[in-house]
Amino acid sequence: MEGGDLVRVSSARLSSSNIWRNSTMEVFSKSSREDNDEEALKWASLEKLPTFLRIRRGILAEAEGQAREIDIKNLGLLERKNLMERLVKIAEEDNENFLLKLKERIERVGLDIPTIEVRFEHLYVEAEAYVGSRALPTIFNFCVNMLEGCLSYLHMLPSRKKPFPILHDVSGIVKPGRMTLLLGPPSCGKTTLLLSLAGKLGKELESSGIVTYNGRRMEEFVPQRTSAYISQHDLHIGEMTVRETLAFSARCQGVGTSYEMLAELSRREKAANLKPDPDLDVYMKAAALEGQEANIVTDYILKILGLEVCADTMVGDEMVRGISGGQKKRLTTGEMMVGPARALFMDEISTGLDSSTTFQIVKSIRESIHILNGTAIISLLQPAPETYDLFDDIILLSDGQIVYQGPRENVLEFFEYMGFKCPERKGVADFLQEVTSRKDQGQYWANKDEPWSYVSVQEFAEAFQSFHIGRKLGDELATPFDKSKGHPDALMTKKYGVSQKELFKACVSRELLLMKRNSFVYIFKISQA
Repeated sequence: MEGGDLVRVSSARLSSSNIWRNSTMEVFSKSSREDNDEEALKWASLEKLPTFLRIRRGILAEAEGQAREIDIKNLGLLERKNLMERLVKIAEEDNENFLLKLKERIERVGLDIPTIEVRFEHLYVEAEAYVGSRALPTIFNFCVNMLEGCLSYLHMLPSRKKPFPILHDVSGIVKPGRMTLLLGPPSCGKTTLLLSLAGKLGKELESSGIVTYNGRRMEEFVPQRTSAYISQHDLHIGEMTVRETLAFSARCQGVGTSYEMLAELSRREKAANLKPDPDLDVYMKAAALEGQEANIVTDYILKILGLEVCADTMVGDEMVRGISGGQKKRLTTGEMMVGPARALFMDEISTGLDSSTTFQIVKSIRESIHILNGTAIISLLQPAPETYDLFDDIILLSDGQIVYQGPRENVLEFFEYMGFKCPERKGVADFLQEVTSRKDQGQYWANKDEPWSYVSVQEFAEAFQSFHIGRKLGDELATPFDKSKGHPDALMTKKYGVSQKELFKACVSRELLLMKRNSFVYIFKISQA
């Protein structure tokens, strides 16, 4: 073959190769254009619907890359799981990006996220109890106490109970968008303080002082729905699974003002001709519709708390084998996080958890608080240094008094100002819980040239008032909160999150589930009767 023929053959091959490549690219680009055009047409038809219907419909991406229009209420378990995999595939890495997308969508149309600032001033709480042998739980003491209680109620006999102060003149501010760590030795009043701020203090305790949310007293709204108190005790129904427990909690708490906010968001986006991310749009719509037996927020909480592995496992109790103690503790935390509460008061949520799990949970809460401007106080006992560094503010409580409240960066400065220094290899959290103790305080005395003398909690509390952080806190408390800056949807004024009909349906469905699960017992008892 001559040289000219070789050139013609090679050029023919190259041209055929180019034709194949171009045709292939045109096929794929044409396919992608068709998918985009089809999705755009579906979104355009969706935009033509009224707001009421538009909130109930969304465009869901399929596994094959195609999109279809769906009814949000008919979102199945597998569809919710695939949606969460696309939004938050790995909780440790993707949760922050997901929350940032959520915030960006809300703020780009000029909507404000509700925030709550909690203030407490001159808060006193005390209890009355018997002392000595009368405090022992015996049958004789029980009978005598009942008799004395009746006579005291009729003013025929003075009460022999002695008053015991739990909180003594505590004041402070919990700001939105900042993580607050509540530290203190056992029996110092941490649980009582959290219950007081959440509006769930027992009636048997006598209290005085002022607690306000955005400048409004607790009589002006419903604090039990505005805030969420997470107890350190795990109380669950053993025959229900983890997913069912969270779903029932979400169904009873409702969605708060999410539906109204989403309706306004949808109207503004339509007016500005803005198209949201389809997956994010479906998530927000599914999270804002109440009355669903399975809410997508449940799947989100299961993922960030690491409960997906045991989602369909029974919780268990003394008679039924179930999940571990650490998983129960995370379930207790998740039960309140699935609700719409903007203020979280968490009491010893790390009991039974290893340090890495505690770090991950606190990190997820921190991302939510920082990005969505929530309010949180978390009580932890001896947190690891990595977990301690996640917090912005510290409240140190001892013997019912606040020793320090302010930024985490200044807490060691205050104790150095008092003459105590944290050793280099000592955890700061452990140091803070020991420095007020008479037994452990001496080892932290920094000035070796002068003899150490015990500094009481009262002296620490008084010195903090003259410290620059304490003076700044006092000035902020002296300035009343500007109520005009408070978001109208931040505080809940209704007693129930959903209608009584929905509550009744939720309770009936739960009881039917438990009867079905224990069908042998019911059938046997009916046959026996």
